Amino acid sequence: MGRLLKIILLLVAGIAGIIVIAAVSLTLFFDPNDFRDRISTGVKEATGRDLVITGDISLSLFPWLAVEIGQTELGNAEGFGSDQFLSFDQASLSVRIVPLIISQQIEVGTASLDGLVVNLEVAANGATNWDDLADGGDAASAEEAQDSGGATEFDVASIRVSNASVTYADAAAGAEYSISNLSLETGRIAANTPIDLQTEFDFDSTPGELGGHLAIRATTTMSDGAKQISMEGLNVAGSLRGVVEQPTEFNFDSRALQIDTEAQSINPGEFDLTVLGVSMAANAEPFSYAGTPQPVAELRVAEFSLKDLMQALDIEPPATADESALTSVSFSARAAVGENDIALSAMTLDLDASTMTGTMSLPMTQSGALKFDLVVDSIVLDGYMAPVDESAVAAAEEAGDVEIPADLIRTLNVNGNFRIQQAYLSGMEFSNLEVGVNGAGGKLRLHPLGAEFYDGRYSGDVQVDASGDVPSVSANESISDVNVGAMMKAMYDVDNITGTVNGKFALQGKGRTLSVIRQDLDGTMSIELADGALEGTDVWYSLRAARAMFRQEPAPKPTLPARTEFTSVTATGFVTDGVFTNNDFLAELPFLQLKGKGLVDLNTSGIDYSLEVTVLDRPEFMAGATAEELADFTETVVPLKITGSLSSPSVRPDIEGIFRGRVEEAIEEQKEELKNKLLNRLLGTDEPPEEGDPEANAEEVTEEDPAEQLKKDLLKKIFER
Repeated sequence: MGRLLKIILLLVAGIAGIIVIAAVSLTLFFDPNDFRDRISTGVKEATGRDLVITGDISLSLFPWLAVEIGQTELGNAEGFGSDQFLSFDQASLSVRIVPLIISQQIEVGTASLDGLVVNLEVAANGATNWDDLADGGDAASAEEAQDSGGATEFDVASIRVSNASVTYADAAAGAEYSISNLSLETGRIAANTPIDLQTEFDFDSTPGELGGHLAIRATTTMSDGAKQISMEGLNVAGSLRGVVEQPTEFNFDSRALQIDTEAQSINPGEFDLTVLGVSMAANAEPFSYAGTPQPVAELRVAEFSLKDLMQALDIEPPATADESALTSVSFSARAAVGENDIALSAMTLDLDASTMTGTMSLPMTQSGALKFDLVVDSIVLDGYMAPVDESAVAAAEEAGDVEIPADLIRTLNVNGNFRIQQAYLSGMEFSNLEVGVNGAGGKLRLHPLGAEFYDGRYSGDVQVDASGDVPSVSANESISDVNVGAMMKAMYDVDNITGTVNGKFALQGKGRTLSVIRQDLDGTMSIELADGALEGTDVWYSLRAARAMFRQEPAPKPTLPARTEFTSVTATGFVTDGVFTNNDFLAELPFLQLKGKGLVDLNTSGIDYSLEVTVLDRPEFMAGATAEELADFTETVVPLKITGSLSSPSVRPDIEGIFRGRVEEAIEEQKEELKNKLLNRLLGTDEPPEEGDPEANAEEVTEEDPAEQLKKDLLKKIFER
């Protein structure tokens, strides 16, 4: 036994001695630089490309088989640019000899590469400058794997790449991408062993001028022949150029990311992203990256200021009446990426003091439509309006114009519905507000459109057609059972009218601004006021005062506060060029009936109505009236004029009309007498007037129209009274 052991030791020592002698001899008598031409020729024959090694080649054998190569260039494929396909300044690789010979284990030291330059190109016909290098590679690798009977174990101490750059130019797409200042360093690489990885590089892209700097760190584990890859503690941080005017910092953190290369699936797990001062957390479900990836994730966006985000995006944030508006926004949803859109479900958006819930679909294709179904609990819209600036208001009133956003409407492709449980706007309160939005092809429709307000309801259908050169607007709207007093108080801060209002409006007009559209409005309108009163105006007192002035009597004592009750007021008519023409105005008061016609200018809110007042014989409603007053009013129809504006009307009896009516009545009464006098004068049979007779001077007016003279005499008598 001792003799056998001695023989084995001698054999091992002999083999070791031979290896040492061979290594020394190889070092002393073998120069790898002598093989440059042979290597270049072999590459030329295999690829058709020129390989030029201008740097030194060094080789060592024991205990590591180590190769180091200096400056080297590999030529480009035929038909592509003059730049080299690949070049590097220095490359080194070392493999431990003994494990490789005895157990076929590949133990690699540090593999390093410095100054690597790779130029990738895609021609206009789709051909690439690496097609010839890839031909047959997959088949050969598969055959080698089968012949080997399995994967050879390997162990790499580390990989280091420094000062590298890669360019990718796609002539077919007209795009170019580049990576520069690339550095890469890994820890130990071995099966079932975590691998530390860190890399940094700059990147640029054209068109779009997007660029920046990235730093990536992670710990990666590969198992089952690299079929399973997991990355823990993945961090991607850096800055982006081209997104906004100033470089934008961002940070991405992933807890654990798993990749199944055999099933072509990825499980992102939980990750965080911070960019432009906005922090987002997500938990993504596993998905396949083969074909078109369709990931699904739960998203949560932490509270942020929308105004600050807009400033970061080089967008001037709007000035708001409430300075705190748009400063508190948070968001959560389940996001599912499909082939054509991103579907957001179980969505919650907190905007300041309001909460919005619902679903939304964001298109990812140019022809796709934005779809949504959203519910808002409560919102004060006044806070999001521009702050009140008296000079700005005056300028706006002077300009009198709001431009129709035709360009925006032409780009819209939207189909959705808003429901707002409670909304406040310009002092008005709305509930159960619903707005349907449909826009495509330059046409926008708001329908269904409705809300409950002031004990009543509004419904409408508003359409804007911007597909032509000049936009057109049409509105078919109605209000029912609305408390007009509360509405007028909220809208105009006036409280001079009460009652319930109903109305229908079908209007349309064309123009680039609202003022032009108002001037072009055509259509129909109808309105009804019921069971109300006109505060601050006493029609009955106005009639009595006019009568007293007519009869030169003392004015009656007014009843305060002044008000005129009415049972109903109705009016229908046509709108032409922004002017409402109403020929069937009818107002029913307890003891009055007003009929007539008039105009309402929808541009200026000016009104001009001529009405006839019929006083009904109902003494119980005529406070303070004398028997003479009742007799005068119930025996005649009194003309009435209403002028001014809708918000501040002026109501007054038409005194001139009253006089004209009295004169015409007097003429009718004396028509027969006048005819007889004229006939007698023509026949010459009239008797001379007596002394002191009022008609003593009748001969003096024979040359003037007797009817005109009679009118003058009657008017003179009326004013004398």
